[in-house]
Amino acid sequence: MPTLETTVNGIKFPNPFTIASGPPGTNARVICRAYAEGWGAASAKTVCLDASKIINVAPRYGRLKDSNNEPYGWENIELISTMPLEQWVDEFKLIKDRFPDRVLIASIMEEFNKDAWFEIIQRCEAAGVDMFECNFSCPHGLPERKMGSAMGEDPEILSEVCSWVRAATDKPVWAKMTPNITRIEDPSRACLAAGIDGISAINTIRSVIGVDLETLRPMPTVEGYTTPGGYSCKAIKPIALRMNMEIATLIRNEFKGRSLSGIGGIETGEDAAEFILLGADTVQVCTGVMKHGYKIVQAMTEQLLAFMDRHGFETIEEFKGKALPYFTTHADLVDRQAAAKAKKAAAKANRESGITADEQWDGDDFVKQSDELVG
Repeated sequence: MPTLETTVNGIKFPNPFTIASGPPGTNARVICRAYAEGWGAASAKTVCLDASKIINVAPRYGRLKDSNNEPYGWENIELISTMPLEQWVDEFKLIKDRFPDRVLIASIMEEFNKDAWFEIIQRCEAAGVDMFECNFSCPHGLPERKMGSAMGEDPEILSEVCSWVRAATDKPVWAKMTPNITRIEDPSRACLAAGIDGISAINTIRSVIGVDLETLRPMPTVEGYTTPGGYSCKAIKPIALRMNMEIATLIRNEFKGRSLSGIGGIETGEDAAEFILLGADTVQVCTGVMKHGYKIVQAMTEQLLAFMDRHGFETIEEFKGKALPYFTTHADLVDRQAAAKAKKAAAKANRESGITADEQWDGDDFVKQSDELVG
């Protein structure tokens, strides 16, 4: 019978389904609720040393809906956690006391300051977290302070910050990548080369959700104004899959043994299977939880197990990356199609001229070939 248990970077995950850093992991109460519903891991909402600088506004979400009123695109201009780190330390301890078998990930963000990164890691580690995720990818608010995606877009800065992080802890560390870049392999390579254990991808895509045609103001509108935010939900899944494929290929070619956590539009077990087939070890969900609630994990678990059972896979490792070998260049696609057409034409010519050699007989079409030889 298939199992969803998996070991990633030396950490045992009861299943690959992880709450992504954001509103669904905003405090101990909701994280414990997630674990109770069956989530294997949770990346808590991103913390920093001085939460007093983090001030949210309302409204801060925008949604695009289809003809059935179902959201397919979701924008947010929400910042990282407003809760003081001192309180988060207590929350982390409470979570691990209640659910010691679930994986607790501290999502952390700081400015370009070595001492700050060391301090936040040491304080979170003392609270008992299992691993870290460095938020190098928030596309709004924090880049103004040279944090988040402002770091994630610069491989040189990433290399230095990741070397600090690696020196600060022996626990596994993931780097969460921004998609707002031309080649996601470049910052990913910088993080992995500096010793980071894995990559999380992708965070939200920098966006403007729309313009109100009555007020003529961009949305979501705060006192008549807005700022570009992060786009998520089902609409970004194809982009996330492409970037996961590129990072997984990089890992296979240059950093064997490192991990990948797939994020972006995942709402079903079949979605999760696609990310794993493209090289992900785990998958993360944020907007899907905001749409459907924490219980979504139960259906996702059943769907992923059904997929595995249908294909005869016993473990996640058995099908991780199975789709990767089927990516190639456009030039190779042209050559492959030309070769297939030539082979088909040759087979047709043989049939029309009649079988003249024993090796031409085809067991799948034996009766038809016999009929063609009748005078």
